[in-house]
Amino acid sequence: MRTSIATVCLMGTLDQKLVAAKEAGFDGVEIFEPDLIASPKSPEEIRARAQELGLSLDLYQPFRDFEGVGPDLLEQNLRRAAAKFSLMNRLGIETMLLCSNVATARSGDEQLAAAQLRELGVLAERFGVRVAYEALAWGKFVDDYEQAARIVRLADHPRIGVCLDSFHILSKGHDPQAIETIPAAKIFFVQLADAPILSMDVLSWSRHHRLFPGEGGFDLAAFMGHLVRTGYDGPVSLEIFNDTFRQSDPRATAIDARRSLRLLEDETLTWLGGSSGGRTEQMSARPLPAVEPPADINYVELRTGAIDDMRLLLEQLGFSSHGRHRSKSVELWSQGAARVVLGRPEPNQPPPTVAGIGLSVRNPATAFQRAIDLFATEIHRPEGPGDEPLVGVRAPDGSEVFFGREGETAPRWVREFGEPSNRGTGLIERVDHINLAQPWQHFDAGVLFFHSVLDLRSQPSMEVAAPVGLVRSQVLRAADGVVRIALNLVPSGANEDAILPQHIAFASSDVLALAREARERGFHPLDIPANYYDDIEARYDVHPELLNELKKLNVMYDRDETGEFLHFYTHPIGTVFLEVVERRDGYEGYGALNAPVRLAAQYQQRRATREVPA
Repeated sequence: MRTSIATVCLMGTLDQKLVAAKEAGFDGVEIFEPDLIASPKSPEEIRARAQELGLSLDLYQPFRDFEGVGPDLLEQNLRRAAAKFSLMNRLGIETMLLCSNVATARSGDEQLAAAQLRELGVLAERFGVRVAYEALAWGKFVDDYEQAARIVRLADHPRIGVCLDSFHILSKGHDPQAIETIPAAKIFFVQLADAPILSMDVLSWSRHHRLFPGEGGFDLAAFMGHLVRTGYDGPVSLEIFNDTFRQSDPRATAIDARRSLRLLEDETLTWLGGSSGGRTEQMSARPLPAVEPPADINYVELRTGAIDDMRLLLEQLGFSSHGRHRSKSVELWSQGAARVVLGRPEPNQPPPTVAGIGLSVRNPATAFQRAIDLFATEIHRPEGPGDEPLVGVRAPDGSEVFFGREGETAPRWVREFGEPSNRGTGLIERVDHINLAQPWQHFDAGVLFFHSVLDLRSQPSMEVAAPVGLVRSQVLRAADGVVRIALNLVPSGANEDAILPQHIAFASSDVLALAREARERGFHPLDIPANYYDDIEARYDVHPELLNELKKLNVMYDRDETGEFLHFYTHPIGTVFLEVVERRDGYEGYGALNAPVRLAAQYQQRRATREVPA
């Protein structure tokens, strides 16, 4: 599959965008006209630079408001087109994108549009270029790809074809199956974009909320499957209008973009039944190594400068210390199957707090190779004599993901630490979920990373009100629900008052018993206001005895149609805090209605701490 990306997807100068596309492994780029106009380099220099990088220049775009106009305006439009065709010759680009008219068309007569496109085709032939006609979702008269294909067929000129754009097709709810009725020779270009499913005007949706494949809600595997069946073998390009991407590091964005296409290539093969071969298929596609679904979270690594405070907190919750690693500056704490590797931040690096996650999989080598094939960066773990080999990659936010072998009661790497100081209470069983704060530029990339590498599936996203703004939360979970990772988007402009929504939640068999025992060991939970418990009593009619215990222990409560949820929080240590949860009778949620109360309590606690005189 020939891959391409529109320069509009990336931040920076045109040269920076070309370099980022090349480093991410794209075959070519679309030149977005404003990028060319703003460039100090001549078209010939841009052409030479692309050749130097080994990139093809696949498309010049966009050309607007051509067809359906009166004779005088048509003459002006042909003059404009001739100037652009001449420019394309200088750039060495053979195909121009023509968007359906949104402003100047005065007639929706398809015969008129076809006749005018035929005149454009005659002009294009003089310059040796082609025109790919695209139906914009908000086109004045042409907003349907089947209609655009029909007009191209009526135009009947070898230099006139269609451009298929997944956003314009799927945002309008059009069925992509009819793509198979378009001759491959008439499909001149293909643009891909995903998007969240939103209820808003399609122009704003398109201009600000497009996403890379796999980050939104469109069925792009089906779209691609129908395309492959036509026999199309030209470029498959990403055209993403997204405010975040255009403010982010272009290299990181380009890698995320390339990852999305690699995943889509694999998903398209699955949709086609495991092979890109067939009656008319020509586009080559490669499968990824099989997904290795994580069986559990076998450890979480925390990095904090307040390491003594974290040790004390873990002791109060009943964790046992195994001591320091025999060759590394980290230590291990455990209770049940919950393990915390504790260390200090790396020098001269901002601490990610939750620095790493260890996952148990059936075949670590396969999981690792899938991640590498999806353009993740390998992490080389220093190994001392007798250390268990672990393979890992880096997530977009800089945290580490390591793969270990499932089926072991205690992973072999645990032996590299000492024996536990005591066996603890055993009231904590395992890690229930991890909540990772994501900088604004890494949120969508994080969703795609965990989905593509581990096949964690996105749950409906939600926004939680906090004193510092709205916190967007996206939970990804394994099919069996054992591994759950929540990504929280840090509010834009968050200042030092913001509590980063980053924490580890441990599953307990008896939260109330653990809260009582922890208190006996000196633990002070996050204070929950009395108003919250008044609301709980009114909302759920909780038994007075249980309600009093919840209030006394600062334990929060939720209930749904299946079961109950009890949980409490610790005070933050730096930018991390811990949570202990108990799920009763199949409860699957996270106490979403409690999150604003927790965020407000943390905010108040931080401000009160800062205002205490030294």
